[in-house]
Amino acid sequence: MSRIGNKAVDIPDKVRVTIDGDGAVSVEGPKGKLHWKLPRDISASVEENRVSLVREAETRNVKALHGLSRSLVHNMVQGVSEGFTKQLEIEGVGFRAAVQGQNLNLSLGFSHPIQFSIPKDIKITVADNTKITIQGADKKVVGQVAADIRGFYPPEPYKGKGVRYAGEQIRRKVGKTVQ
Repeated sequence: MSRIGNKAVDIPDKVRVTIDGDGAVSVEGPKGKLHWKLPRDISASVEENRVSLVREAETRNVKALHGLSRSLVHNMVQGVSEGFTKQLEIEGVGFRAAVQGQNLNLSLGFSHPIQFSIPKDIKITVADNTKITIQGADKKVVGQVAADIRGFYPPEPYKGKGVRYAGEQIRRKVGKTVQ
């Protein structure tokens, strides 16, 4: 029995949810529009500012998809009403970032600057040349953009240099000792 899947998703004011007959869910709100198609054995209905999802079979896969579908619909509703944010920090001498038009320019100690093109639904801001804030309505896209930027120079364990999530703890290693 899916505990998450049985919970209804509350729809806040200013958010509109529509569900087609073939299971296409579209959510509109102040932060944007999101679309997603429900799996085959899951159906949804909207009543009294709530979205409830029902599964049509009791197999293990359908039970898993029931909870997943509810979580994804909840993330869509939350994304178009409040949005999602990820924060990154750059650590290292001479490491910096700057937004130039539709590109994020990263200087991470390589012989060349890294140009990262910003997706159209994502807003990136840089504070103090070392703090990057990523905002958007789609949780998956925000997380993927943050992971892509972090992947250019993940934090290394000896000096702690690199791009890390805000608040991420880096396990440090002891370097070589002179005898």
